[in-house]
Amino acid sequence: MNGWKKLPVLFLVCLLLAACATVPITGRRQLSMIPAGTMLSMSHQQYDQFLEKHELSDDKAALKMVKQVGKDIAGAVEAYLKQNDLEKRLENYDWEFKLVKDDTINAWCMPGGKVVVYTGILPVTKNRTGLAVVMGHEIAHAVANHGNERMSQGMLLQFGGVALSEALKTQPEATRQLWMAVYGVGGQIGLMLPYSRLHEKEADRLGLIFMAMAGYDPGAAVNFWQRMAEKKEGKNPPEFLSTHPADDTRIDNIRSIIPEAMQYYKN
Repeated sequence: MNGWKKLPVLFLVCLLLAACATVPITGRRQLSMIPAGTMLSMSHQQYDQFLEKHELSDDKAALKMVKQVGKDIAGAVEAYLKQNDLEKRLENYDWEFKLVKDDTINAWCMPGGKVVVYTGILPVTKNRTGLAVVMGHEIAHAVANHGNERMSQGMLLQFGGVALSEALKTQPEATRQLWMAVYGVGGQIGLMLPYSRLHEKEADRLGLIFMAMAGYDPGAAVNFWQRMAEKKEGKNPPEFLSTHPADDTRIDNIRSIIPEAMQYYKN
């Protein structure tokens, strides 16, 4: 009888082992339980709903900068993945770069290349290179499949690992909130913070390499994160920092990554 009780646990272990993927560049194995098509479908839905409720910026110069930097980073990502026979990771990607009129210091990228930058972060980025740090970092999250990993972890913790399609039927609002929190669209979700430091470290590394390949000096990342650290010291830390710890440890780690990223730098 005890042997039968172990079957669900064994099944779950087998399921988790079968649902593993690999992060490009770092080679880390990660949990990836949700089909790519499902992630893309939900991404488009949530992205469209977000745009319906938020005003786009009419600052033509700023929007032009966002689109150009985004295009540069996306081109670098495509080039890197093609060079390493990983271009299938970008199947069904349709890059879009939006600038939302919002004082919140935030930016994010959903699966499928849907990137949103808030006007509130532009005074911190200061210029194209600073913006490349942010966009490279956020795009790296999407390319590294961090959203699927965090969503899979969240599904296991909140819903016991049921399929996303089933969770959407039975608990649609809870599932939507989990999705929004995973991608930094909503507020902080403390449940996911224990996982985020590893993701942030990977996104820092990948983001610096991508921005370097796009022609932006990765050394600028140190000054950007120092400015973000100063913002974090205020009474109301930027939403962008809810799962993006900007501290001395992170900045030191970025400094250690810069020599590797510089090997890709083409100015």
